[in-house]
Amino acid sequence: MKICIIGAGYVGMVTGVCFADSGNEVTFIDIDRRKVDKINNLSPPIYEEGLEEMLKRNGERIKATTDYSSLSDADVIFICVGTPSRNDGGINLEYVREAVKNIGEHAGDKWKIVVVKSTVLPGTTEKMVVPLLEKITGMKAGIDFGISMNPEFLREGKAIHDFMHPDRIVIGAYDKKSEETLRKLYEPFDAPIFVTTPTTAEMIKYASNAFLATKISFANEIGNFCKKLGIDTYDVMKAVGMDHRISPYFLDSGAGFGGSCFPKDVKALITAGNEMDCEMSILSSVMGVNDKQPLKMIELLEKHLGNLGGKKIAVLGLSFKAETDDVRESRSIPVIEKLIEKNAIVSAYDPLAMENMKKIFDEIEYCSTSDDALRNAYGCLVMTDWKEFEHANFKSMKNPIVIDGRRIVKEKEGLIYEGICW
Repeated sequence: MKICIIGAGYVGMVTGVCFADSGNEVTFIDIDRRKVDKINNLSPPIYEEGLEEMLKRNGERIKATTDYSSLSDADVIFICVGTPSRNDGGINLEYVREAVKNIGEHAGDKWKIVVVKSTVLPGTTEKMVVPLLEKITGMKAGIDFGISMNPEFLREGKAIHDFMHPDRIVIGAYDKKSEETLRKLYEPFDAPIFVTTPTTAEMIKYASNAFLATKISFANEIGNFCKKLGIDTYDVMKAVGMDHRISPYFLDSGAGFGGSCFPKDVKALITAGNEMDCEMSILSSVMGVNDKQPLKMIELLEKHLGNLGGKKIAVLGLSFKAETDDVRESRSIPVIEKLIEKNAIVSAYDPLAMENMKKIFDEIEYCSTSDDALRNAYGCLVMTDWKEFEHANFKSMKNPIVIDGRRIVKEKEGLIYEGICW
C-alpha cells in the first residue's frame, strides 16, 4: 500500500519505517524541513533503538516532504502529530486540526482511509475529525473516504520491537471498508486484532496509560512506606508481581514516571473528567505522588550534605528513561530546578539527551562523560537507568554520596549510598 505519515516524531517515524519494512511505500510529511532532509538522507530525526538500521534498509521505499500534495495518491493516511498539554492539563488539538485541514484540501477524489494515531480524547475522531473532513471535502465519511482510530502502545527505547511484535492491535473503525483495509495492512504482524468504535479505541489508549501510571505511583507510595520500615520494597514487589492477576511489570519503585505519554494522558483524563463533572480522584492521586517523588531525592541529599549552596552536585541521567534522548517530563527536570533554586552547582551527564536538556537549562554544566560530572562533586543523583551508571566512577567525588533514583548502581562499596525507596 501507499502510506502517508503526517508527523515525523517518535510515533510517526516508528510507524512509517516499520510499515516500509513490511513492504509498503511510505511518505513522511512534516513542516520541519530539517526533519525532512534528515529522513531523505536516511538519518532519523529522533533516536530510537534499531530505527536507523531499519530506515537505511528500506530507503528505496521511504521519502519525506513538506508538500501535502503527496496525499492525493495515498491509500492510507496516518495522523501522527503531537497533542501537547494545555496549561489546564487538557490536550491541545491544534496540530491534529491542522493536519485534518491539510488532508481535506489535498486528499483528492481517490478513496482512502484517514487514520488517527495521535493520542486524542474519546470522541475526538467522530466529533471533530469526521465533521471537519466532511465540511472541507464535501464528501461523506464511511462512503467517500474511510475513517479509523488506531492507537499506538509503544515504549520509547523499545518502540521498534513493540511495533513489530505487538500485544494487540486496536482498530477503531468508523466503517467496514476501513476495518478491512487496516486488517490487510497489519497482516504481517502476528497479534490479535481488537475491532471497536473510534471512541472506544481512544478510551482504550487512555485507560491503558492511566493504569500503567497508576501501578508506578502505587509502587512508589509502597516504596516510600517500605523505606520508613527499613525493608526492601523490591523484595515486596517481586512477590506481589508473582500474582498472575497483578504481574511484575511497572512495579519498580523509583523517582517516578515521565515521557511524552503517561503524564500528559493522565492529566488530560483528569481535566476531561472535571469538565464532565466526573471526578478522577485516583488519577489525581497518581499525579500527586509522581510530582512529589523526585523531590525526595533532594531531601535525601540534604540529609547527608545539609546546605547545598555552592556545592557541586552531579546529576546522572537526563532522559526520562534509558535508551532514548527524550527529556519530556523527565524526573530530572524538577530535581535540577530544585538544585538551582538551592544554589547548587549542577554538573550533568547523559549518553543521548544533553542537547535536548540544554533547551530547558542552559545555565548548568554539561559534561562529556560521567567521570567529568562526578569529579570533585559533593553528591550525585542518579535519575535515569542507563546501564553505564551501574559501575560509574563514584569514588572520584569529593564526597561519595550517591542517591539512586532507579536502583541501577551496582558497586556500593566505599559509598554513602541511599536508594529513594530502599
